[in-house]
Amino acid sequence: MRDVDSLLKDYRNSSKRLLLLDYDGTLVPHADDPRKVEPDEELVGILAELSGDQRNTVVIVSGRDKRTLEKWFKNLNVDLVAEHGAAVRKSGEWKSVESIDDWKESIRQVLELYVDRTPGSFIEEKEFSIVWHYRKADPELGQRRAAELENVLMSLIAGTDLNILKGDKVIEVRRAGVDKGRAALEWLSGDWSFLLAAGNDVTDEDLFSVLPENSYSIKIGFSPSRAKYYLRSVHELRGVITGRRLLEVLLGRRGIALREKLGIRGVLRKSVGLFCDEAHNVFSEKTSVQAVAQFMVENNIGSVFVVDETLALRE
Repeated sequence: MRDVDSLLKDYRNSSKRLLLLDYDGTLVPHADDPRKVEPDEELVGILAELSGDQRNTVVIVSGRDKRTLEKWFKNLNVDLVAEHGAAVRKSGEWKSVESIDDWKESIRQVLELYVDRTPGSFIEEKEFSIVWHYRKADPELGQRRAAELENVLMSLIAGTDLNILKGDKVIEVRRAGVDKGRAALEWLSGDWSFLLAAGNDVTDEDLFSVLPENSYSIKIGFSPSRAKYYLRSVHELRGVITGRRLLEVLLGRRGIALREKLGIRGVLRKSVGLFCDEAHNVFSEKTSVQAVAQFMVENNIGSVFVVDETLALRE
């Protein structure tokens, strides 16, 4: 991500900040079973620190249901958006769209058929929507069944007020007119001096589309997006929102030993496949990237390769 220094400077100099943060794939990595991805200790600490600053308003903008979000974030001073905008909790009070679920039975019957035909897939029923997950299914079979299911559902909901949301390894059916962008309008009317939004999939594009021009919008991953900036991973985003340098995020505690070994000044240049041009003050200006790569491999920091005198971490 470029301009991270400008982002951090604007953040520090602002007195009224809004942070709109997606959860799955943005604050925590995706998992095969989405029901088991609770906030880890580091994330709870980050959110506690951010929300504890009176200048900040932190909003978790998620596809999760109300009950799950309340359970996970009950001890934090954060606002919540559940089910992609179907319900909003602002200043402790929930506001929901009208819940009419007489449509779910016909959709559920179709989804159950595809669960039977796709080992590893399962159904999640929320208050305002119903979801077919296929992250644990065979990738090729999952993609094929997802395409089939989308076509079936399109025919089934034609002429209704329902729509289909294709997320990351999920297909969700919900009422039309519900999205993260509309939910975010609950906060965007404020006079913010700093505004940041982060997300990772198609559900977050509605959020990015309603942001003011001077906002910082960040996409996790490199698929096409309305976001202005891209980061490769959850860990990189955590580094940005805590003000840590990217390399320190990637290396963790070993970064201290790296600086002691190789010097305290310099720049790790932008690498092939990795945006890390903001990782300053780590290496000596005279240190070769080959020496850095060798040190990292010897200390089990990561598998690396050198291309045109730049350093990249290998997946």
